[in-house]
Amino acid sequence: MAANTGFDIHGTAEKRIELSKKTIETLLAEYPFIEDFFAENRLTELHVLDNTQRTFDSFLQNLSEEQCEESALDREALSHAFFEYIIQMQRFLNGDDVQGVQSLTILPGTNKSGEPENFQDLVLYPSQIISIVGPTGSGKSRLLADIEWTAQKDTPTGRAILINGEVPDKAIRFSINNKLVAQLSQNMNFVMDLSVREFIELHAESRMVEDKEAAVSGIIEAANKLAGEQFRLDTPITALSGGQSRALMIADTAILSSSPIVLIDEIENAGIDRKKALQLLVSNDKIVLMATHDPALALYADKRIVIKNGGIHAVIETSNHEKEILNELEVMDAKIQTMRVKLRAGEQL
Repeated sequence: MAANTGFDIHGTAEKRIELSKKTIETLLAEYPFIEDFFAENRLTELHVLDNTQRTFDSFLQNLSEEQCEESALDREALSHAFFEYIIQMQRFLNGDDVQGVQSLTILPGTNKSGEPENFQDLVLYPSQIISIVGPTGSGKSRLLADIEWTAQKDTPTGRAILINGEVPDKAIRFSINNKLVAQLSQNMNFVMDLSVREFIELHAESRMVEDKEAAVSGIIEAANKLAGEQFRLDTPITALSGGQSRALMIADTAILSSSPIVLIDEIENAGIDRKKALQLLVSNDKIVLMATHDPALALYADKRIVIKNGGIHAVIETSNHEKEILNELEVMDAKIQTMRVKLRAGEQL
């Protein structure tokens, strides 16, 4: 659904050719930030904005030799710089600085008593689901926080987080727009006076998605598959229930977010189809970590991290036997969900 913004060398050349065929008017509509490029390179003074029906290269070729000499312009160099500027800005705005995450590694720290955590290292990969289990107050949220801020032994736990086996760049760690991790908390409260459509379109525009309508329809369709009660594109986001809000944010994160890592806190309390939500996220190559008290969700994960006394006590891979138990739990859960629906509808059991 989202625009493909990962460019290799061949892809960059193709993108440059594609951009060179568009008029300046079209480029301004798609990439409004190019006005800054025009101003910085004194092209505004050369009336580039009065020539918006031309392509950029056509505009440059139409400049006289005298104009180029007076402004010290090299047509070929300026053309290359212009299209490279668009490509680099699009990469930045789409969070491509955090794309290409092949693995997330958690290196051990200590628990609240200062004792070493009981594992060597833990490597997680895209499309994996990892559950985090433990008593309330045991330190599940602290682990999520360490991952979100890519801790480097500078948090109370002393843990370190590696991306693709290496210490992450400081630009990723300390950016106010940290796109490495998307965190979905228990409470999703909207304060903006927008409809669902306007909310999705705003996010799509910020991500420079080319086909906004496809993004909008894809997200609302996915969200309504997750939510217990359907909602429409013209519904004000402030009128959404807790479950509807969570469904919208999960669908939006899966389809539009550039963040390769998703942290979820107690998805069982979201009032949504939990299994479908997780399937949607991992189908978009996300690494999903969820703190949960639900045994079915804990076993649905590929692995579970057991937290005790503020530290990682164990890392357990879900066994085939546990998968069989999961099947039994899902049958029981389906019965409970059916009863819940009937009770909500005013039926007798």
